[in-house]
Amino acid sequence: MRTARSLNDCADVVSIQHEYGIWGGQDGEHVLDFVNGLRVPAVATLHTVLREPTRKQRSVLIELIKRAEATVVMSTSASDLLRASYGVDPDRVHVIAHGVPDLPLVSSETVKPGLGVGNRKVILSFGLLGPGKGLELAIDALPAVVAAHPSVLYVIVGATHPALVQREGEAYRISLVDRIRRLGMQGHVEFVDRFVGKRELSQWLEASDVFVTPYPNLGQIVSGTLSYAMGAGRAVVSTPYVYATELLAGGRGILVPPASVPDLAEALTNLLEDHALRGAIGRRAYDYSRGMVWSAVGAQYSALFSRVAAGSPPPPAPAVPAGELVSAHA
Repeated sequence: MRTARSLNDCADVVSIQHEYGIWGGQDGEHVLDFVNGLRVPAVATLHTVLREPTRKQRSVLIELIKRAEATVVMSTSASDLLRASYGVDPDRVHVIAHGVPDLPLVSSETVKPGLGVGNRKVILSFGLLGPGKGLELAIDALPAVVAAHPSVLYVIVGATHPALVQREGEAYRISLVDRIRRLGMQGHVEFVDRFVGKRELSQWLEASDVFVTPYPNLGQIVSGTLSYAMGAGRAVVSTPYVYATELLAGGRGILVPPASVPDLAEALTNLLEDHALRGAIGRRAYDYSRGMVWSAVGAQYSALFSRVAAGSPPPPAPAVPAGELVSAHA
């Protein structure tokens, strides 16, 4: 409440980033105390919209949306879910894509030497480690991929999720290492087990030949890692969670059935074999992501904040592919 009162004296509009785990109280209900203390308008950006929320999770989210002047989600799927399952007026919801760095489209071969992987075909995953990433599926697929491409290296970039470390230390990462050892894949997996900055993360993205998001939660409504991979023009293989299904449509990536090791192995193997296919998919992903670069996303947020501060939030823009967002909002 003190923070809210302080903002009333110095802000014209407040941007609230909502994720259940970052606000205190049951299911993050303290966000409602915060927004209640505001006398200036607020815009809520939702990082999670659950398909099967608990009663409390549903009530917190609906109440936050009611109290905010405008609500932002990062995919059309999330907007549709709010309308169909939460009963939210679509006129109160705005779709603004997940932002990505504005990286050049480069050949992975030009970047690999600087990371010491110049002779390898690189598959990449990144993000905070935890069971929800589905890394076990990718590791289990490796023996078949390595049989076809002996130089393959699967790079897993990121520290273990802090909440998981607090509960059980590095037990999860150790379980992955044990799994790799049982499969005889020690020479084909590299952990970069720390938080990496923007520059190093960009290098790993550009050095990768294929990016994989084998998430088991098919209801996942947004993925920053997938967005970043598309922004780097990487060919993506993914399970068909909601966000991936939306963003990788139109030949912008390859979807494989959930929990299918053979299908994932086949997709990875085929992409590594076919340079032209890999390049074409990566190019389509890159072109689509131009409307997702930070400058384009920032301009959309700036326009929305200005209208909200002036007391006249704009109606939601018609749904358009991310690659068209720049021209649509020019």
